[in-house]
Amino acid sequence: MAEKKRMANLELLRCVAMMMVVVLHYLGKGGLLPDLTGECMDCTGVAAWLLEAFCIVAVNVYMFISGYFLCTSHFKLSRLLQLWLQLWMYSVVFGVLGALTGVVAETPVDTHYFLTLLFPVSMGHYWFMTAYIFLYLLLPFVDLAARKMTKQQMQIAVGALFTVFCVIKSVLPFRLEMDAKGYDCLWYLCVFLAAAYVRRFGVPFLEKRGRGILLYIGCCLLAFGGTLGLRAVYLRTGSLGRMVGMCMEYNHILPFLAAVGLFAAFSRLHVNEKISHVINKIAPHTLGVYLLHENLGLRYTWQKWLGASKTWGLRVSCPEAVTTLILRTLTAVVCVFVCGILVDMARAGLMKGIHCVLSRFGCYQRLTEKIAAADRVFTERKDGEEKAKG
Repeated sequence: MAEKKRMANLELLRCVAMMMVVVLHYLGKGGLLPDLTGECMDCTGVAAWLLEAFCIVAVNVYMFISGYFLCTSHFKLSRLLQLWLQLWMYSVVFGVLGALTGVVAETPVDTHYFLTLLFPVSMGHYWFMTAYIFLYLLLPFVDLAARKMTKQQMQIAVGALFTVFCVIKSVLPFRLEMDAKGYDCLWYLCVFLAAAYVRRFGVPFLEKRGRGILLYIGCCLLAFGGTLGLRAVYLRTGSLGRMVGMCMEYNHILPFLAAVGLFAAFSRLHVNEKISHVINKIAPHTLGVYLLHENLGLRYTWQKWLGASKTWGLRVSCPEAVTTLILRTLTAVVCVFVCGILVDMARAGLMKGIHCVLSRFGCYQRLTEKIAAADRVFTERKDGEEKAKG
């Protein structure tokens, strides 16, 4: 039944968003994005930044999907613990393997390294997961407020949040000291509430077919053009050096609107039933792709294995260089995505086996019963409110 409840079109978007994340990490940590403040940028560098512009929406899209579903679901202590355990397993297992095999690159293997593996949330091993888990802890409070508010109240509240955390930084010609560039829980709280608003009230402008994809393409091109424009201003005047990459930041208005457009486009997509079955099997494991390739033990290494360092310096024509960049990026995405899905499937199978074994012990049974009782506290509250409305 759980599989039937999944929306294959949005689960497909979840997979696409994770592939975009791999593109971002391949380009950025593989050294394929030339410095925007540097004077030299050939056609390969321009192509790399164009790819970056079309994939920078990935994290906002992933969080938007999560918010779209979480705003109608129950807070579950069991889900929080499962999420933390999945994170901890990846952090420790692959972090230790990276240190033992010597594949760790650009990260000192010291006490801080192992503390980061052991306490991945508090030490920020995966910044996205730290923000996500903190947001999930706030879910009982945020969800209650979002469901109780009227349309006008949500419009004012969400509008105020986006003005403070998105619009102001997008228009001012200087850098705000408190701007975290979208790498924090506060920004994803904004995205969550925007998704909750869309789930409850919709956006009439995006209901017409084709407008979503046009919004996505248009905002991505504007972000790319804005980035090159700010670069030109910097090279000409020497000013706005801290602002050059602003249009490519998660909490800039253009990447956010592009993410909303892409979400709207996929929300109207019809997926074949047979393909839906495959997508719904794969999508729950997409988080494993992120946890694997962004582990400290592999974070700066896998790009070299997949040919990132060989892309520059090729003595070929511009079209050939750009083609090589695109093909190697696509190859990297496929390899990392497939490996991540397979590894997480193996992890899920292992955890299921461990759970079956531990379920034979009374102390473990009592623990799971207490966790289930905690889940019911939130489930019964929400079900009671829904019955009262009915």
